[in-house]
Amino acid sequence: MTRPVLAVADLRFRYSRRGEEMYHGLDHSFVPGTVTALTGPSGRGKSTLLYVLGLLLTPMSGAVSLAGRAVSSAPDAERSALRARRFGFVFQDAELDPTRTILDAVCEAGLYGGGRPGELRSAATTLLTRFGLDHRAAHRPGQISGGQAQRVALCRALLNDPDVVLADEPTGNLDRDNANLVLGALADVAAEGRTVIVATHDEHVVDRCDEMLAL
Repeated sequence: MTRPVLAVADLRFRYSRRGEEMYHGLDHSFVPGTVTALTGPSGRGKSTLLYVLGLLLTPMSGAVSLAGRAVSSAPDAERSALRARRFGFVFQDAELDPTRTILDAVCEAGLYGGGRPGELRSAATTLLTRFGLDHRAAHRPGQISGGQAQRVALCRALLNDPDVVLADEPTGNLDRDNANLVLGALADVAAEGRTVIVATHDEHVVDRCDEMLAL
């Protein structure tokens, strides 16, 4: 299956009317089947760009498009539906609910997408097995390692079979071995034709990516 292309055209953003402008008319297409690193010094807007791409923030001007269709200016309800079904998010701290089991944490994204609980649990179990975490399904986040938590977060991001996976410093709190496990998992996800974008300041992560966009 051919995945749609995510792109930005003449993109500009700032948080307030008098705030510093970011991106200054950025044009870029993100290639399906690759992992792209967003790099640059602190304060250049790496994480912000992920949120703009993921339709969590609206650009000041320009557009985010998916499969050639501008989606950044769509109504709130439509953008919410796109986020739930077409985008997967992985954050630096995994952001797993400490009171819920790993299996339930993975299912969470599917509930927002309108999935049926039984089907979601089956799909979540398949993903956990794929990433070597099925034996942790009944555990809670405090009972697993940081590297395992990030792989759980990736499973959650993949549950709705998204076209785009956005990862914000996903290895920032990990040692090198666990970082390599997470980066390998992201590469596997991209190999299936998805568009994977990673915000990072780590040269090791950049070296493991297929493409780089410096901000």
